Parts: sequence; C-alpha cells; structure tokens
Amino acid sequence: MPEAYIIDACRTPRGIGKQGKGALAHLHPQHLGSTVLKALAERNGLDTAEVDDIVWGTSSQVMEQSGDLGRMSALDAGYDIKASGVTLDRFCGSGITASNIAATSVMAGMEDLVIAGGTEMMSLPKKGLLPMGANNLHLQELHPQPHQGVCADAIATLEGIPREALDAHAAESQRRAAVAVEEGRFDKSLVPVHNPDGTLALGQEEFPRPGTTAEGLAKLPPSFEAAADYRHSEDAKTYRELVNMKYPDLEITHVHHAGNSSGVVDGSAAILFASGAYAEANGLTPRARVVATGNMGDDPTLMLNAPVPSAKKILKRAGMAIDDIDLFEINEAFAVVSEKFQRDLDLDREKVNVNGGAMALGHPIGATGAILIGTVLDELERRDLQTGLVTMCAGGGMAPAIIIERV
Repeated sequence: MPEAYIIDACRTPRGIGKQGKGALAHLHPQHLGSTVLKALAERNGLDTAEVDDIVWGTSSQVMEQSGDLGRMSALDAGYDIKASGVTLDRFCGSGITASNIAATSVMAGMEDLVIAGGTEMMSLPKKGLLPMGANNLHLQELHPQPHQGVCADAIATLEGIPREALDAHAAESQRRAAVAVEEGRFDKSLVPVHNPDGTLALGQEEFPRPGTTAEGLAKLPPSFEAAADYRHSEDAKTYRELVNMKYPDLEITHVHHAGNSSGVVDGSAAILFASGAYAEANGLTPRARVVATGNMGDDPTLMLNAPVPSAKKILKRAGMAIDDIDLFEINEAFAVVSEKFQRDLDLDREKVNVNGGAMALGHPIGATGAILIGTVLDELERRDLQTGLVTMCAGGGMAPAIIIERV
C-alpha cells in the first residue's frame, strides 16, 4: 500500500466568533479558506493544476457557508480549475474526517496530491439550522439527541466528575495556551488573514484569556441549565426531557459554563497530503506519514463519548499501545470530554493538549480537526518526538481519529 505523507499544514489565527466583535467576522468564509489554500500553494511551490482534490470540512453549510466551500475557496484562491473540491459535514469531526479521506485516497493509490482542511465562521447567523435530528420525530424516539452542552453536563453527572476538576482543567488549558503563544509554538503553521484591500485583519490568536484561574472560573454561572429546559417549538420536548427519555432517573448537575467549554471562534486550516512518488518527483519533503485512520460511533443521546473507543480502535488497527503515542490532541469541546478521555485511558497529562486546547483557543467546528493535526505535528517536531494521535467528539455520537508519525 502506498504511504500518505503530510507535506505541510497551515491555519489562520482564530478570531472571536461574534458579529461586530471578532476580527474575522466581517469576512466571507471563502476568504478564510482561500487564505490557507494560497499559503499552502505558495509555501510549497505547488502547480495547483496537479491537485487531485480538495476535501473540506464545514459543519453549518447554510447561507455564505453553503455551496461547496472547498471548491469555492480554491477558486477564490486562484487555484487552477482542474483542482476539484468537495465539502463534507461530520459536525465537529469534519476537519479530521476531511484529512482521513484525503490520506486514504492517497494510500489507496487513487490520488497523488490532495489537500484537506476546513472552515467555520461561528460568527455567521445560523439561519435555517434545525436541532440535532432535524425534527425527525421517528428518529427522536429511537435516539433522542439533545443540546451538546446539556450532554456534557449529563456525562459529568454520570461520571461523578465535579466542577472543580473541570475548572482546574480549563485554567490549565489557558495557562498552556498562553505559554505556547508567548513562545511562538504556533508560528510555523500560523498564516495571517488580510482584508481584501491588503490590510491586516488578524495576525494572532484573539480568543485566549491569559491569567484565567480556577478561582475566577468558579464564579461563572452554569451555561446550560436554561438550555436544558428550552423548547424549539411548542410541541417539542425540552433537551432535559430528551436526555431523560434514555436516562429516566438522571438528575443533571450543571457544571459547564463559558470558561470550561470550547470558545466560539472563526477560523480555517489546510493540510497538504502527497504520495511518496509525487513528493520525490516534485521535490517535496514529507514531514510525517499517516499511520492509521478510523471512526467510531457511540450513544447519540450522550453524544460526546466516542473519542475513547475511537482511539482504542485505531491503536489496535495500527498495532500500537497507548505508551507508543508521544503526544495526544483531544478536542476540548467541553472540559468533561478531554477530562474523561484522560481518565479513561489513564494518560500522562503531560502528553495531552500540551499547548492548550479549545477551551482557551476556540473551536471553529469544521476546521478544528485540521488545526489539531497541524498542531500536534509542529509540537512533535519542536520536541523531536515521533507519534501523535488526534481525535474529537462529534454530533450524533461520533469520533474520527488519526495517528501520524514523523519521518
């Protein structure tokens, strides 16, 4: 089987995802996508006519983010029209899934040069979006699917993980992110975003709050108690009722808030994959190879618990053990997700999200997976380590995962 190599990875800084406040919120999402695609082409001297495909992740494919954002971003970036593109949605897992599909198409011998990535502008109005399950009452009876924040609180309640542990985890994420920014650990992949007139829109992370403490976080009110009792229509069940359809005796303790949940941000990222033959023939230097990819589903009602079985699945597929992985990136969608991941797998916490995570840096849904792959690769190189595993929870109770190894 041919190898799939990562040649390069880049991303935008993450801007606060609020209209009128975030530094990227006034831009078109295609502009963010074209920013990273241009950077990949320029940094690697690509003949874009030879790009076999562009596999892009975008979760909220409505309004400006509709209409195959991957293809449109490539056209906006000035790519040759021969470089086709497709856009997919695996909710938060879209960026890893795009990367896995790109890598496996190379490993299958069907493609030689593929770009994967994603874009999400959380600042865009979410007109036309329906609740999870899209109001399908038959599906709701089979698999009730509530709000993800309510799921996070439900998992913390079931697992007996107290708010104090989650707040401490969030404060540590902020501390690590502050160190990473201060030391320039993200600089290799970071691409500044410019306005159409050439002026700088954003050159650095906008979301982190250095100096955040567990004591300060403890003062924040829970965010999802009101959401648990929300009905999107008069005849709909509340999110709490949806949880209780599956877990009738569960009395949810609300422990998540703005400080220990992922940040709402805008951003984009891209990764360049190539076959060994193409890389050698075109003078491209591989940075890493893809060892294994995979996906796993889990309970759609709790929704956020698939990363652990997904990680176990690809480790087994790769013939590897937990101790064979030097660095882990598990998306901090909510503190309980990454906290449970570390507890369940009995991980050394000094190997996990070493530069902070989404609680500090933000989570541009469709782009985050590609961001994390680039982040772990940069850090493996910085520390002269070999292997990294990246995974994340996704809506519907899923988790894609990938293992990479430096070359």
